[in-house]
Amino acid sequence: MLDMFIGDSAYIFFKVLWWVLVGVLFVGFATMDGHDMGVGSLLPFAGKTDEERRAIINTIGPHWDGNQVWFITAGGALFAAWQFVYAAAFSGLYLALLAVLWCLFFRPTGFDYRSKINDPSWRKMWDWALFAGSFGPALLFGVAFGNLLIGLPFHYDTDTLRPLFDKGPFFLFVTLLHPFALICGLVSAGMLVFHGSVFLALRTEGDIQARTLKIMPYALGVALGAFTLAGIWTFFREGYALQNASAALYAAAPDPTIQQVARGVPLLHNYYSMPFLFLFPILGYAGLIGAFVLVKAEKMFIAFWSSAVGMLGIICTAGIALFPFVMPSYSEPNHSLTLWNVTASNYTLALMTIVTVIAVPILITYTGWCYYLMRGKVTTDFIRKNDHSAY
Repeated sequence: MLDMFIGDSAYIFFKVLWWVLVGVLFVGFATMDGHDMGVGSLLPFAGKTDEERRAIINTIGPHWDGNQVWFITAGGALFAAWQFVYAAAFSGLYLALLAVLWCLFFRPTGFDYRSKINDPSWRKMWDWALFAGSFGPALLFGVAFGNLLIGLPFHYDTDTLRPLFDKGPFFLFVTLLHPFALICGLVSAGMLVFHGSVFLALRTEGDIQARTLKIMPYALGVALGAFTLAGIWTFFREGYALQNASAALYAAAPDPTIQQVARGVPLLHNYYSMPFLFLFPILGYAGLIGAFVLVKAEKMFIAFWSSAVGMLGIICTAGIALFPFVMPSYSEPNHSLTLWNVTASNYTLALMTIVTVIAVPILITYTGWCYYLMRGKVTTDFIRKNDHSAY
């Protein structure tokens, strides 16, 4: 059955397709698990009493673990489609990835243990643990994107194709937290907190909703302000470009050392060569601002999807600036990882595509059905009536 997918043209198509599909998975993660992180980040500020905070937790309680399927699926797709990227990232960026994992540990424990003991100090501790488990990854994901845009210090042993980083794990982790990466982190954290505030305004009422609406413009300001600042910064930064781009390279088998890469080109050179791509950053602004306007008009459901469109624009803006690079190297540019030189085999991509065509509609269908069943407002009255069954 897979024989129909043999050939250079099919392989090039699948390489581009999986660059798009990995991006779709990350957008899906930002939309679905992103609003969970946003709500968790708002927990200590939008809720003042224990019942209010329980109401906030229960707006995402039935779905937060299911939404992490997007994150797990994106990681699995990264391993299957771009093994060299997975190997290099998880070896050299070990401490950074562990920091994300440590933050995520607080989420399941916080949801499950917070209300087990009726003690204010105990519950307050878990409220801040849920905040750390939500805001920390939201910030660090943006920091990771910021570092990908400017490159990482690694090269390959040409005999073993083993990725080698030029700095030790701890020093490398510290150097990842440079100003540009932190600005990108604020973009990520700001847009996810804003997205979460739109969802929380949709699912709550009364004092919780009022406090959320007060916080919302600040989150929007951080997201758009940092996005603007990052855009200005990238205008003056150098990027990477392939010097030996050809059909032979596009269809080549995985080998991270086969291309020739030049530095010194503008980081935004893809936008300069195809100006219509500026529609994506415009979409980022329009989606988030449109969501804020729709919230003011009390069209919360439409505002949620407008916010998702805004995040789509922002994520695509970064992805297009990076294309075709996936993980560039500033210490040895010729060893940079691109979708042309590190993508899995033709058969692997074809099989993954078949599985995706079957599985993703199922994922979207059952997720939509779960949200439909759990629709409506979560109030403090609901918490009182379901004191033993609610989080």
